Amino acid sequence: MIKASYEILQPVNGQSFLFRRFDSSAFDAPYHFHAEYELTYIPEGRGKRYIGSHMQNFMSGDLLLIGPNLPHCWKLEPGKDEQASAGAIVVQFDGAFLGTDFFNKNELQHIKRLFQRSASGISFYGETQKAVSQNLLSMSKEENGFRLLIGLLEALQRLAQSTEYHLLDQNQAVGERSLAEQERINPVFAYLVENFRGPVSLDAAAGIANMTTNAFCKYFKKITRKTFMETIIEYRLNYAIQQLVQTDKAISEIAFESGFGDVSHFYKMFKVKMHLSPLNYRKKFRRSFDEADEKVVA
Repeated sequence: MIKASYEILQPVNGQSFLFRRFDSSAFDAPYHFHAEYELTYIPEGRGKRYIGSHMQNFMSGDLLLIGPNLPHCWKLEPGKDEQASAGAIVVQFDGAFLGTDFFNKNELQHIKRLFQRSASGISFYGETQKAVSQNLLSMSKEENGFRLLIGLLEALQRLAQSTEYHLLDQNQAVGERSLAEQERINPVFAYLVENFRGPVSLDAAAGIANMTTNAFCKYFKKITRKTFMETIIEYRLNYAIQQLVQTDKAISEIAFESGFGDVSHFYKMFKVKMHLSPLNYRKKFRRSFDEADEKVVA
């Protein structure tokens, strides 16, 4: 059984932070967490990303800042030939990598507030995403350590001053737990991430947390503000939505692939969440997509 791993990061060659570029093997990383901040840019790739208890589609251009001890991973959409070119640029740094009080300076107050928001995980878009992604691409070719450091500070300042962002795991309850509690609950989320498309057992999840099922249900809801079953269904529905809009698979096939053992139950849960049947949702999405294409052509 795959569990969330606590990753210990060590900068190399005397650097104060890690700057790395990965190929598609980066997306094989398990659901994991670490004490460092992480700025991640995905130049190529599409699939699902998991940030705390939040799950969402990602595609090329994805740019995120993740706070300390917030568990995360990116999973490529299976069966796509173009995924072979997928990759990631990842910058990881300790909050005190330039000294304990460095980011307490008045000139850096915006970055300090950015760090506070990152406890939820932050997704950036628009001109901010374009500018910072270009910054990171340039940094990936830089060999001078001083220029790398200045590049990171400039990227953080641009992000800190931006209003073009979404907070992801907004309850923040997962990321704000102590390390001991992280080590208890993160393996449960890892179990969900790796298994939600198949049978998921409450007893197994409670066992991973080393709790009775009753105690676990209360604990899980306290942390996520959702029941264990609500979280499973949300993961399955989000995956199904991706399949509806990106494939031509039959509705029944998508239902089973998403982890629903009964098609009628899938229809019921989907309509509760989206207020449309799966088929009508697909039609509506494609109609709006076609209309957008027509406007671009015009």
